[in-house]
Amino acid sequence: MKKTRRYKSRLSVFLTSMIVLFFAPAAFAQVTDSSDAAGRSFWATWFERSDKAKEEQPHWITPLATTTPRLEQEFRYDISWQQPRSGANHAINFGNSKGLEVIPTERVEIIAAVPPYVVHNNPALHDGFGDFRMLVKYRLLAANETNGNHIITAFLDLTAPTGERDNGQTTTVLTPTIAYGKGLGRFDVQGTFGVALPTSNEAVIGRIYTWNNAFQYQLLRRFWPEFEVNSSFFQHGKNGGEKQVLITPGLVVGRLPLTTRLGLTLGVGVQIAASEFRTTDHNLILSVRLPF
Repeated sequence: MKKTRRYKSRLSVFLTSMIVLFFAPAAFAQVTDSSDAAGRSFWATWFERSDKAKEEQPHWITPLATTTPRLEQEFRYDISWQQPRSGANHAINFGNSKGLEVIPTERVEIIAAVPPYVVHNNPALHDGFGDFRMLVKYRLLAANETNGNHIITAFLDLTAPTGERDNGQTTTVLTPTIAYGKGLGRFDVQGTFGVALPTSNEAVIGRIYTWNNAFQYQLLRRFWPEFEVNSSFFQHGKNGGEKQVLITPGLVVGRLPLTTRLGLTLGVGVQIAASEFRTTDHNLILSVRLPF
């Protein structure tokens, strides 16, 4: 009975998240004008709004592990090979909680992540789908390269416990985050600071404070070598009082034009544990993106 209630709860959260995802653009349309001065609909002017939003902000590339403060419109699919700290067989995360990213209004981005599929390569663990995740960004201020080259954005991330066979959380987790970025010529830094807040059973699950910073340099127009520092601070739960630092050297190449609107961006990097405490040791990340 308890197990049935748990799955019903997960299904309810998942369906609620999907409803929010698909009806959010319509809600924005009701808040703003449903048509422009020429009588065109909210949907007909979508690309004009998204293009304007992208033009008003810096034109850096999205890092591998750090979520960019920029508003982006793309489909992203990552694969991560994750080595546990025990040195046991690595797991492969197909999707890595990435997915569709859209810009419905000039200050808002919605990310709907495809639930990842995790292959453990360990007979003691079950393969299966992970949690559904949705993130909403609200850009507070931004200036492109000719007007200051900086940006500040607020996030709200929701992870719903839809994973199967212990491949996800046991409760919904909300993660409010502040993100920032500053560019100096061809160099830029993008960072986030947030806290993962379980909606129940916090004493067991714990809170995680994350502080991520990505340092990038634009080379030969389309090459973006980067170095990221990804820090996690654990409060309560089984890792309470611990901290973990991962350093991530990587390279992102893009945006390569495929059509007049559609592009291709590729990235690869390795997360290496730099702290004594670690939940993972070496993570190889491969990222494929289709910006539009």
